[in-house]
Amino acid sequence: MNLVMYFPILVIIALFFFSAIKILREYERGVVFQLGRFWKVKGPGLILLIPVVQQMVRVDMRTIVMDVPSQDLITRDNVSVQVNAVVYFRVVDAEKAIIAVEHFYEATSQLAQTTLRSVLGQHELDQLLAERDKLNNDIRSILDNQTDAWGIKVANVEIKHVDINETMVRAIARQAEAERVRRAKIIHAEGEQQAAEKLVEAARIMGADPRAIQLRYLQTLTEIAGDRTSTIVFPLPMDLVEPMLARLKEPAVATRDAQAARAPTGPGTITHAGDADA
Repeated sequence: MNLVMYFPILVIIALFFFSAIKILREYERGVVFQLGRFWKVKGPGLILLIPVVQQMVRVDMRTIVMDVPSQDLITRDNVSVQVNAVVYFRVVDAEKAIIAVEHFYEATSQLAQTTLRSVLGQHELDQLLAERDKLNNDIRSILDNQTDAWGIKVANVEIKHVDINETMVRAIARQAEAERVRRAKIIHAEGEQQAAEKLVEAARIMGADPRAIQLRYLQTLTEIAGDRTSTIVFPLPMDLVEPMLARLKEPAVATRDAQAARAPTGPGTITHAGDADA
């Protein structure tokens, strides 16, 4: 009879006792409130709470991977793109994460979306495609500074995809092709310039010693003899041709000088054809 009377009381005490026991995993912390006021952060392990008087909110301290939805934005050079990213963050202060902000995950997600649009909208499309590391660091720094008051540490931000419409893709392909052609022409011109400089230097060195020119002449003849051609052209060095040209010019110069010496020079000695006949 006595057991029947006390059975409900024992059940209530048992339920009361079991509701007071909480077990937190290694990566969990419990923010305990006592009569609505913050009391302390407890865990991990076995936690005893006073039912009704104390309440606990579990907080996961592991790194959270948050996918930022695709954001429509216009770059500084007026190109419309869609960009999505992924944010890695974790709670470092469980008290701030629960008290300072409502639903810290949603708050961080909204902040990441607005920051992504704000930062990337200040850059051109080429920078979005080529300077991702710098942009990732800029977004991470801004998010980390603003979420510090919430007890959240943003570890990393990665831009996943930059989607561009087909028209812009074709324009970028044409621009890239033109850039490759420009670089090829510059490289070719630089090669021609370097080759010309080397040829001038070689000519100056060979011109300092006539024997070097003779050796080069013999080397050229050896190379020509090795080719299977029916016609062979023998180049003649200028130092051999110039004396011959000078000798050929000497009789012509002497004749011109003799004619100039026989010609009358005074104005009174000019004769006309009519006077000679008379």
